[in-house]
Amino acid sequence: MAEFPSKVSTRTSSPAQGAGPSALSLRPDLGFVRSPIGALMLLQLVLGLLVWALIADTPHYLYPAYGWVMFVAVFLWLVTIIVFTLYLSQLHMKFDMVPWPLVLLIFNVGATTLYITAFITCSASVELTSLKGTQPYNQRAAASFFSCLVMIAYGVSAFFSFQAWRGVGSNAATSQIAGSYA
Repeated sequence: MAEFPSKVSTRTSSPAQGAGPSALSLRPDLGFVRSPIGALMLLQLVLGLLVWALIADTPHYLYPAYGWVMFVAVFLWLVTIIVFTLYLSQLHMKFDMVPWPLVLLIFNVGATTLYITAFITCSASVELTSLKGTQPYNQRAAASFFSCLVMIAYGVSAFFSFQAWRGVGSNAATSQIAGSYA
């Protein structure tokens, strides 16, 4: 039996200087912004901001219908910012136990449904709550128009999310390599 050597080298090494900070830093994935889902999220953010800014500039607190429109617009705008940030910074890849394609599908279908109700509520309330030709009337009518556009954008996102969830047009290997934005 061989004896343990009397001199053992116990030098410690530190990790390379470039490895520490780069492992912690988050790089934005600009490929996501160019993808259909990323571009639609940017569109949803811009149009959603227009909806709630237009409603917020009118005396919306006098009418409960606009409270619902404001809730839907602001809530979904904030959640879309969070989801967009998760995907842009690639944090969704760190949580691989979460079925992100399914989560994104459920979010987009839910957002589409909520925006359908907000669009109908806002459109039906414009003429009842303001005089034609006044500034509040024009702002509320514009908010109705933009809420329709946001509703369509969420619907198209739901379609793309459904395709990504089903895996249409790709196999498991290509969806893993491509980064799987859904």
